[in-house]
Amino acid sequence: MPFDTALTRALGIRVPVVQGGMQWVGYAELASAVSNAGGLGILTSLTQPTPEDLRKEIRKTRQLTKKPFGVNLTVLPTINPPPYAEYAQVILDEKIKIVETAGLVKDFVPKFKAAGITVLHKCTTIRHSLSAVKMGVDFISIDGFECAGHVGEHDIPNFVLLNRAREALGNTPFIASGGMANGHSLAAAISLGACGINMGTRFMCTVEAPIHNNIKESIVKASEDDTDLLMRRWTNTARYFRNSVTQAAGKIEKESKTGKFEEIAEYVSGKRGRQVFLNGDPDYGVWTAGICIGLIHDIPTCDELLKRIEREAKENLERQVSMWKDDARL
Repeated sequence: MPFDTALTRALGIRVPVVQGGMQWVGYAELASAVSNAGGLGILTSLTQPTPEDLRKEIRKTRQLTKKPFGVNLTVLPTINPPPYAEYAQVILDEKIKIVETAGLVKDFVPKFKAAGITVLHKCTTIRHSLSAVKMGVDFISIDGFECAGHVGEHDIPNFVLLNRAREALGNTPFIASGGMANGHSLAAAISLGACGINMGTRFMCTVEAPIHNNIKESIVKASEDDTDLLMRRWTNTARYFRNSVTQAAGKIEKESKTGKFEEIAEYVSGKRGRQVFLNGDPDYGVWTAGICIGLIHDIPTCDELLKRIEREAKENLERQVSMWKDDARL
């Protein structure tokens, strides 16, 4: 029997698994494959060079799948901000039904809601989650310390964070994000009150992920110890796959006498991270990965992966139920 959760009902998907909106990864090929496999694929707005390129990618995705998919819009403070409003307008013009948001999106959520869009908002703390609920988002994607990329500054892992979300968020459903990689993760998240999971790093390691196979193999060979946290000194902590660049940047961050971000700016350049996915050299630049790399042991298709997750989660939930016996005697 298919899953029946707030997430599957609202989004019209079979498996309560969302593919996170990943920079340089969330293209039409991956998003459509995830959606066709029964989950929710996500395009990443800012992966596209211009708003018009996003429009083309949305239309390309519609040619590759007739299933629901969404678009991610992440708004972060930056010296030279991209035209966020124009990307948002493309989302509205193209009548996208599902949007994953993150960051400073208070100016955009009301417009999305007015257009009938279901909004999934990603947060790393309960405080920010409650603010997002007041904005009117439909789902909170609660992002634990295990996650890839920007982990926040509070270091709360999901075993506690999901429990707190269950206590604090009232009737607003939430999705578990960070450290999720298999059906055991899904069953555990559901047991803690979540209505589904969000996976990023796990989807990087699929056949359809548009990144070099060397990078996928690097993930398969890695353990849960193979990530580094950078930029904590500047309260902008991010988790990256451990390589020679992160090690060099970490040493500078720790030992710098000036504390100037400029000393490591070139090391954490996103441009080099994008090239990693194209040239296959895992040491060419920094690239994000969650600690769930320790749980990733193969490179399946998205269809194979979601069928496995569905089966594993079902078996786990059934086993949990079987542990309760009304007439059990000690």
